[in-house]
Formats: sequence, C-alpha cells, structure tokens
Amino acid sequence: MTTAQVVDLDLAGRTALVTGAGSGIGRACAERLAAAGADVVVVDIDERAAKEVAAATGGRAVPADLSDLDAVDALPAAVDVLVNNAGLQVVAPLTEFPAHEYSLIQRVMAEAPFRLVKLVLPHMYERGWGRIVNISSVHGLIASPFKAAYVSAKHALQGLSKVTALEGAARGVTSNCINPGFVRTPLVDKQIAGQAAVHGIDESEVIGTILLDRAAIKELVEPAEVAELLAYLCTPPARLITGASITIDCGWTAH
Repeated sequence: MTTAQVVDLDLAGRTALVTGAGSGIGRACAERLAAAGADVVVVDIDERAAKEVAAATGGRAVPADLSDLDAVDALPAAVDVLVNNAGLQVVAPLTEFPAHEYSLIQRVMAEAPFRLVKLVLPHMYERGWGRIVNISSVHGLIASPFKAAYVSAKHALQGLSKVTALEGAARGVTSNCINPGFVRTPLVDKQIAGQAAVHGIDESEVIGTILLDRAAIKELVEPAEVAELLAYLCTPPARLITGASITIDCGWTAH
C-alpha cells in the first residue's frame, strides 16, 4: 500500500457533499476534504457508516438512498464541492442481466448525479465558485463484458460532466471526471465472486487474471490516491481544468 502525497488545499468556509461516503473512495474523499477545512455532508445509504464517517471528520451525516429520487432532491443545496461517487455493480451477461438491476444502477449512478448537479449549481453560480468532481471509472471510457449497466451509467456520467463544464465555465464552476481502474474498495471485493462465476475460474484468480489483466502496473489503486486527485482539482492551480476525464488506471487505457 502506498501513501498519497498531500497537495496544499484550503477549503475553510466551503461545504462539500460526498455521496457513497460511508466507505471506500467516498470515505477517503470525505476525510481528505475535511482535512482541508471543508464542512462535509456525508451521504450514504448505510446510516451507521454515514454517522461513523461524519463523527470522524466533524461532518454531518445524511443517510439517503439515491435510488429514491425524491430523497436526492431533498439533499442540501448550499454546496461548494460536489463529489458524485455512490455506485453499485452487477456482473452478468446481457442475455441474463436483470432489467430491474439495470434501472436501479441508472438511477443511482446517472440520474441522481444529474439531480444533484441541478440542485447545487444555483448556489455555486451565486458564489462564483464551485467544484464538481464525478468519480467515474475506466468504464466511463471503455467497456468490459458483463457490465452493461455499470458501463452505461459511467458513460452517461461522462457526458453530464462535460455539459456541466461548458455551462459552468463562465460562472467559476469546474466539472471533471476521475477515472480510476480497480480500486481497493468493498465494491471491488463484492464483484470477485461474480467475476469468478461468469469466467469459470476460482475467486483467488480474479484479481490477477481478470481485474488487472490489462493494467501496466499490477496494483489496485488505493482510495486515498483517488481522494488526493480530487483535492488537486479543488486547488487554485486546477481552475483551468474542466470537462476533463483524468485516468488513474495503472496504464489500463494506454492499450
């Protein structure tokens, strides 16, 4: 495990909202933004996890199921930094992919981010400053088999981010995607069994044979490394970076 180098960032007086902040990348992002002085709104479907992270960061826990779009619309709007991170994964061939799971993933990972962007932009425009960072994936840029819903949602998130960047450019708001490869998170852990089943291999072979097969650097990305890239995108030197998709994928998309 590596330690991410810390960039100089001061978010005192700013409010940040992070979805899926109860664990993994979301938790790392919440912790990093809090360390920079932001007041963090910790949003997660798991109330216990949200409260734990809020207690650890001095933030505020807001338990919410992002598949409930009314609950999304009721989230705080006075936000200066929005991190769209929440997600889930289902691994299955298209011919067997459950339609209800496909719809669920689109609501959580594509429509909820749209509604959140729409919710927070008026506050950002009023203040003349805002940072929207969408935690996408290499699967927002390329596809893999058996992940129809996830790949579709991440591609939609990429498009939303670019439109947001164009509309927000004159108002001091940037919008970018971070595109990690496989990150050491519970979401990755949970798909190992599914990958083993569809590929007919043992679970112990999945990380090396499937997950890191195309990566030049044979390592999982650490959540703190994603959070540090998020932090950089909130710094003054990053003010001209918008509409971008920044990979942290160990060379996966270099193929």
